Amino acid sequence: MNTRLLSPQGWTAVLAALLAVVIGIPVLNLVVPPDSALHLSDTLVSLIGKILCYAICALAMDLIWGYTGILSLGHGLFFALGGYGMGMYLMRQIGTDGQYKSELPDFMVFLNWKELPWHWALSDSLVAMLLMVIVVPGLLAFVFGWFAFRSRIKGVYFSIITQALTFAAMLLFFRNETGFGGNNGFTDFKRILGIPIATPGMRVTLAVLTGLVLIGFFVMARAIVSSRYGRVLQAIRDAETRVMFTGYDPVAYKLSIWTLSAVMCAIAGALYVPQVGIINPSEMTPAASIEIAIWAAVGGRATLIGPIVGAFFVNGAKSWFTQAFPEYWLYFLGALFIAVTLFLPNGIVGLLRRKGDRA
Repeated sequence: MNTRLLSPQGWTAVLAALLAVVIGIPVLNLVVPPDSALHLSDTLVSLIGKILCYAICALAMDLIWGYTGILSLGHGLFFALGGYGMGMYLMRQIGTDGQYKSELPDFMVFLNWKELPWHWALSDSLVAMLLMVIVVPGLLAFVFGWFAFRSRIKGVYFSIITQALTFAAMLLFFRNETGFGGNNGFTDFKRILGIPIATPGMRVTLAVLTGLVLIGFFVMARAIVSSRYGRVLQAIRDAETRVMFTGYDPVAYKLSIWTLSAVMCAIAGALYVPQVGIINPSEMTPAASIEIAIWAAVGGRATLIGPIVGAFFVNGAKSWFTQAFPEYWLYFLGALFIAVTLFLPNGIVGLLRRKGDRA
């Protein structure tokens, strides 16, 4: 059996992506003159950074849906939790530069709060909040998955309860007394590590960091699916009962990959917030989680590269459609998903591979 992590062509593609991220984005944005056709505008850098975050979520979805057969309609929750963790740190970095000139975030002053709530205790430390970005969503995913998988909940029933969990969390975060900004969430960020956040240099730095994280996660995911552990995941997807009869415990495998996938989404959310400049409960809407599944399906499940392609294709189209034909975007998205389901079950990457085989 071939156990190579990547083919020579695959490593070449990874190296090309690495060069494009580390050299291409900074040079085209900061060095190439704005009047050049090759110049990468600040707006485009921000868009690329945002889509790279979405691509991490799509890759995480592929690990559980494409390779393990677990369709989650609640991954938007983990994405949002990671975003809120980073958002809490960024709100503390505002300091006395807010509207009310207080050490407390503006929304707390507006609500007449006198001190920070207990869960904001470590929010002034970037290291502590980055740990929270991993620990809190990971722990929630582990506990939820432990009960769900041990109860042998799967298929459409699992998808429904993940969506219900996300919807419940959204309603909770809408409440002002929870200390997360209510329906407005967090915004008006000023700096990160004392460095102004709204500068071309920081914008490029965040986009490059996001690209590096995506490449790292892709190589990690490739190592997972190529290993014995990954082959067991695929066996669970295809015939879970047979896996149990051979002596493997599907619960442990599903729980571990489910938790890892949730943490990946949370890290994507933490990278997303400083680039977009806002986080609010809208990231937890059922539609946001469904879109993650759509990216994976459009690009091609169980391919790893497919969901990344799908995230760029769908969100690139969304960026154009919402400007040119904003009232038709949702119709286009629905039609795209139906077309892929009926005519391209293996997604864009599957279509390209089929054409390559014919050639």
